[in-house]
Amino acid sequence: MKALSLLICLLFSGILQAQEVKIAFQQQLPDSHPRYLTDSDGKSETLNLIEKEDWAKDVFEKLKRRTDLYANLTDAQPDWLLSRLAMYWKSHATDVYIKGETFDHAGGEKAPAPTVRYTGTRGTFATHGRPRLEDVVPYDDDAEGNVTFCNNALPGRPMESVHPSKTGRNIESLNREIMGIARDAAFLYWLTGEERYAKLAAGVFDTYMTGIYYRNVPIDLNHGHQQTLVGMSSFEVIHEDILYDIVPLYDFLYDYLNARHTDKMDIYAGAFKKWADNIIANGVPHNNWNLMQARYVMNIGMILENNKQYADGKGREYYIDYVLNRSSIRQWSLTKLADYGFDPQTGIWAECPGYSNVVLNDYTSFATLFDRNLNYNLVEAMPVLSKAVAATPQYLFPNRMICGFGDTHPGYLNTNPISRMIRNAQHNGKKEQEEYFTAMLKCFHPDAGKTKDNKKSVPVSISSFFDEKPLELNPNIEAGKIEQYVSPFFYAPNVSWLVQRNGMNPRHSLMISLNASEGNHMHANGISMELYGKGYVLAPDAGIGLYLYSGLDYLEYYSQFPSHNTVCVDGISSYPVMKSNHSFDLKSSFPVSSEPGKAFTSVTYSDVSFREPESRADQTRMMSIVTTGPETGYYVDIFRSRKERGGDKMHDYFYHNLGQTLTLTGTDGADLNLQPTEELAFAGAHLYAYSYIYDKKSATTDKDIKATFTIAMPDKDDISMNLWMKGETDREIFTALSPMTEGLSRTPGMPYNIKEQPTLTFVARQKGEAWNQPFVAIYEPSSVKEPGCITEVSFPEVKSKTENSATGICVVQKDGRTDYILSSDNPTDICTSGKMSAQATYALWGNKKGDDCTFFLGHGTLLSTPNVVIKAETPADVLLEFKKGAWYCTASTDCTVSIQKKKYKLKANTEEKILK
Repeated sequence: MKALSLLICLLFSGILQAQEVKIAFQQQLPDSHPRYLTDSDGKSETLNLIEKEDWAKDVFEKLKRRTDLYANLTDAQPDWLLSRLAMYWKSHATDVYIKGETFDHAGGEKAPAPTVRYTGTRGTFATHGRPRLEDVVPYDDDAEGNVTFCNNALPGRPMESVHPSKTGRNIESLNREIMGIARDAAFLYWLTGEERYAKLAAGVFDTYMTGIYYRNVPIDLNHGHQQTLVGMSSFEVIHEDILYDIVPLYDFLYDYLNARHTDKMDIYAGAFKKWADNIIANGVPHNNWNLMQARYVMNIGMILENNKQYADGKGREYYIDYVLNRSSIRQWSLTKLADYGFDPQTGIWAECPGYSNVVLNDYTSFATLFDRNLNYNLVEAMPVLSKAVAATPQYLFPNRMICGFGDTHPGYLNTNPISRMIRNAQHNGKKEQEEYFTAMLKCFHPDAGKTKDNKKSVPVSISSFFDEKPLELNPNIEAGKIEQYVSPFFYAPNVSWLVQRNGMNPRHSLMISLNASEGNHMHANGISMELYGKGYVLAPDAGIGLYLYSGLDYLEYYSQFPSHNTVCVDGISSYPVMKSNHSFDLKSSFPVSSEPGKAFTSVTYSDVSFREPESRADQTRMMSIVTTGPETGYYVDIFRSRKERGGDKMHDYFYHNLGQTLTLTGTDGADLNLQPTEELAFAGAHLYAYSYIYDKKSATTDKDIKATFTIAMPDKDDISMNLWMKGETDREIFTALSPMTEGLSRTPGMPYNIKEQPTLTFVARQKGEAWNQPFVAIYEPSSVKEPGCITEVSFPEVKSKTENSATGICVVQKDGRTDYILSSDNPTDICTSGKMSAQATYALWGNKKGDDCTFFLGHGTLLSTPNVVIKAETPADVLLEFKKGAWYCTASTDCTVSIQKKKYKLKANTEEKILK
């Protein structure tokens, strides 16, 4: 705990100063080659590795055998491999024209040499695929600019001349395969000295790089956004993937090229710099793209010579410094991007969890690169990286899977950034950093650092010889506990997301993930929730769709309100997705958002507000976790929604749950006589998303209802989510099926085939406004072996002298405990239900078998019951509990507590205090 507190304090103290300072360092790269994957000492080290390690010998022999196939062909016919590159062999086209995301034609002046052919489309869909390498037509370039590829739709995939726009990204894929062979040959030449490998690699490299040098950046005839994204080989500068092959090829082959192709060295350097300059000029600066672009620029910079070697003064130092300190409109420096994207208070990156993990992985990869190649401590220069890695467990549900909001495919925590923080600490002698992250890594990856026989898993790749050495962990550092790395309540405003937890037990803990739409890769979802129970995210976010965010299902359904657990107004609620700027406001909460490691509380809550822009509706959502025992508890959800100017047609409360069966009855078990319906439809000028909902049945009723969603478990311990909802006049309720929960479709160990099972869907439609007739619900997870503890939920009348949206809930449980809940949209009004009165956003009174046990006042000044009264001068959050034979209290402000007429005057205290 001491290490945690000290580390966080150190990190926070340096964040603001460090990120505004220009990063200055003396570059440590040698002037000799290679210097990208290894250095001048690398040859003897690699040969020694091959001699002593069986896995290395195996990789070398397989790599050599694979490359020899093409070296033999090249020995017999020097142009065998290079002639299969996709080039403008005859036209020597200097200009490439596209229309949006599709190749159109090539033209322009004729270059002095063949130029590199451009790929077909931005997306991967193709009607025509690549032939096998040996079947590729040499020097393939007809007068119409077509290529000879395989027709995927016909038996036997016959080869035919086809326009490149029909081939997806297969053109760049073909060139990557050929360049990959040349890369391996360059490595073998460096290692063995056999000139046949150099000839193979040099022929391919010279042809391709000369073709890049003489070809221009593509031109978008639509004059659209795509013009700012295009690369030299791909429609996106973040997919100039062939550079991963060309950079090490050039580095290993440099001495050979410099001796045999001396007159071409300026052309090669010019091609590399054209590539880097275009990556700097194009792309997206404010998200994960920037780091992917920066990595390409950094790689090019490392294999170029010093600035003074070039007439334009742009060499190694220029491009490395550009990555670190310079910014253009579409390429920001590492420091500027960090200032923009990381919240210095929380460490959270301003994208959805899935993409945030990508960014953090890239940033920490840069830190390793700087340690290894430049002997420079990037983490010390950018302290927010430590805080960001330390914050990643906040994304976790109790089953250790990340939240699913936005364009996220939930999975388990990627521990690579944690490992890199340990490597960085070890390299730079940072003991405290090493201790903290070693304990964290051992918590989330217990096998990390343990010796394994990895022979069978080592890929046949040149990088296998230069990968990081196995991470050695200090055996004296014990694994941390997961509770040390998460908070009971955590709020990240830069992504408009919060979580509430009552623990991290995978089976019995509860957690709410609540999000709006702030940051990148976000959906149009209003105030959307995910709920956890019995080992699973039972109420998950729907995911991205079958074709990610380029698919129609994403555009029309997965990114829209009806696919989320939220409220859609008048069937039209929506706003821009991807980069979105629609956050909720956190009005009040308990406990306050805090650093990890704080004690969990028996009651948590949050009250957020949101302006839905399309319908100009005001929405609030109050959610709470009430813990009633070591393994029991439930959720409270109160959602209010109304249009600013009135004229409300309807408000649809959507709830999606895992499972195969859904039952819906009155809370008394009465049949609601659900009938097939065509409502919940696009018809009526509503969202297309409604058309994706099917098997719809509905009933109009003012009865309180109960819904049960059940997962048929393989072990017969079926898991259910039980929902009780208050009835209202003009309320129509629906059961339905929605598209499968794509976000979890890749998750291993799910209890059924997610892809094959439509998502169980409950919808409550309130005709007119839903503010004074809010959606009021209780949720409780249960299973066959662990039945629910709630026996009855009712919604008693609430009285108030002023008009408001007050509501009451009574939750009766099997163990004799009864919870009375009051909630109001106006916490200054006194609301009364039965023997309980409150002036609060949220108030709870728990009584077990006649004895008071729990009181909670949420953002209020009064909670009054027959035996206990809590008062405060200003809105307070107060938790009062009877346990271990005594009363314990936590209060956010000064307050007065009266118990059996004994009065206690309490000062604000964030830690529990015993009343004496």
